[in-house]
Amino acid sequence: MGQDASTPIDESTPPRTLNARTVEAVASYIKDGHAKKIVVMTGAGISTAAGIPDFRSPETGIYANLAKLNLPRPEAVFGSLPLGGSGNAIRYKPTISHCFVRLLSDKGLLLKLFTQNIDCLERKAGVPDEKIVEAHGSFARQRCIECHKGFPDHLMEQAIQMRQVPHCTDAMCNGLVKPDIVFFGEALPEAFHQSKTLPMAADLAIIMGTSLRVHPFASLPGLCSEGVPRLLVNSERVGGLGYRADDVLLLGDCDEGVRRLASAIGWLEELEALFEVHHPKESSEARSDAPKTKDDKLDDEIAKITKDVDNALRISSKHTADLEESLSLPSPGPGHQESDHQSSQSKELEKAELKEEERDKQDSETANSEPQGQSADSAGSKSSL
Repeated sequence: MGQDASTPIDESTPPRTLNARTVEAVASYIKDGHAKKIVVMTGAGISTAAGIPDFRSPETGIYANLAKLNLPRPEAVFGSLPLGGSGNAIRYKPTISHCFVRLLSDKGLLLKLFTQNIDCLERKAGVPDEKIVEAHGSFARQRCIECHKGFPDHLMEQAIQMRQVPHCTDAMCNGLVKPDIVFFGEALPEAFHQSKTLPMAADLAIIMGTSLRVHPFASLPGLCSEGVPRLLVNSERVGGLGYRADDVLLLGDCDEGVRRLASAIGWLEELEALFEVHHPKESSEARSDAPKTKDDKLDDEIAKITKDVDNALRISSKHTADLEESLSLPSPGPGHQESDHQSSQSKELEKAELKEEERDKQDSETANSEPQGQSADSAGSKSSL
């Protein structure tokens, strides 16, 4: 097991295994056949391109959006997550980063994928089950929380789509069914503990989209032997990465970093082809003619309501502006307080409104009286004849 230094590696220190601390050097290391047992470690950052928010991004992360709930701590949300909220996971598609892990597996280079994610996008990308260790569980399986009996996938998907709480198929039990995801305070899956020493056997480690703040997952990169290259593809430097001579930091968007690595290896065309399988190009006509889901219809209704409210506000604002202009009244600004002059104008406005009402009343009385007069004149003419 390697030991990380307490400070980042000095740039003048040469690498021990790579010919340089660059992505191109890592690509050459793979192309030359030195990387045959690659361990990949991933976090929420590789799924953000699929539309799934990560946890710690300052503005878009899940934790940043939980302040309005007034929770004692952000993690407390996991104690009351509704099952129905997991239904969207069925609609998400793998990203370039997920497809790259699949490519490593297809080429026989993937020793093991350790992931903190529960979204199953690695599985959707085609990474074999036996190559995946889901450290925090996933929605791939579910079971009764009472008797621990497995629950069929199609029944789970049906319950999620209908927003129903699934119960054990054993009528004698009828316990609640929960996906095999690990909540705070629960033990990690046995598969994690059985595989956690595999990084010691790796000849290359690729770490993507993780903050490495949650243990014991965060300790995995440190298990790699000294001299084994470790590539970090992430928005920022994390953990002890960048502290060894053969650590390479590729900071920025995960998918962009993966494309750069794949291009340097000569795999970009294959990678894009895998990605295309999950994201086929569709014409705008096909998309517009496709039947809308319940969520799509709800989004359309919300957009319509929002548009109607905006239009109403614009009409109200225009009406107010026209009235103020006709009366030569200044619009009240921020912090406006009514002065004596403005109070006088308000009284004049009230008088004008009263006069207008009085004229309308007189006009109405006149209009009502005219037919009666015409009727009387007609009757008088008839009597004279």
